[in-house]
Amino acid sequence: MKRLTSALASTAFFLCAAAQAQQALLPGQSEIAFTSRQMGVPVDGTFRRFEAQVAFDPKKPEAAKIAMTIDLASVSLGVAETEAELAKPDWFATRQFPQATFQSTAVKPLAPGKFEVAGKLAIKGASRDLVVPVSLAQANGHTTAIGAFVIKRLDFRIGDGEWKDTSMVANDVQVKFKLTLAGVPAL
Repeated sequence: MKRLTSALASTAFFLCAAAQAQQALLPGQSEIAFTSRQMGVPVDGTFRRFEAQVAFDPKKPEAAKIAMTIDLASVSLGVAETEAELAKPDWFATRQFPQATFQSTAVKPLAPGKFEVAGKLAIKGASRDLVVPVSLAQANGHTTAIGAFVIKRLDFRIGDGEWKDTSMVANDVQVKFKLTLAGVPAL
C-alpha cells in the first residue's frame, strides 16, 4: 500500500511539473507597452520582442516562478529616428545592455483572479524591487495576464546626460502589459 501511495504521489508530482513546464507565452497575442511624457505630451511605445518563462498554478501561487526578458532594441515608437536615439548610451544603451529582465520573488493572491507579483526589474545594469498587480482571465484554453505599473526612468539611468531634466522628459513611465499564456491550470 505504501508503494502504491508513493507511486501515485510521484506520478502526480511529475504530471504537475509537466503541466507547468508546458506553459508558454503566445507572443502574437501579447503586448508590452509604455507611456512616457515629453514636455507634457504623452509618448506611447511598445516592445516587439520579449520572452517569458512561467511556472504558475493559481491554486499554489506561492510556488510560482516568472521570468521575463525584453529585447530593448525592439522598442517601437513609430518614428525610426526616435527609436535609433533610444539605442544610444544616454537611453537604453542597447549594445552594452541589450535586455531588460524581470524575475519574480513572490506571488500573493489578492482575490479570485487577482494576484500581486513581487520581483526584481533590471534595466541598463540597475536593479530595483517591483510589485505588480496582475489580473488573470481564462478563455479558450488560454490565460491572459493584465497589469500595469510605474517606474522612475532615472532609477535605471534611462535618459542620462542632458535628458536627466525631468521638465523635458518626465521621470515616471507607465508600463502596461497583456501576456497570453497557454498551459496554465484553471483558476
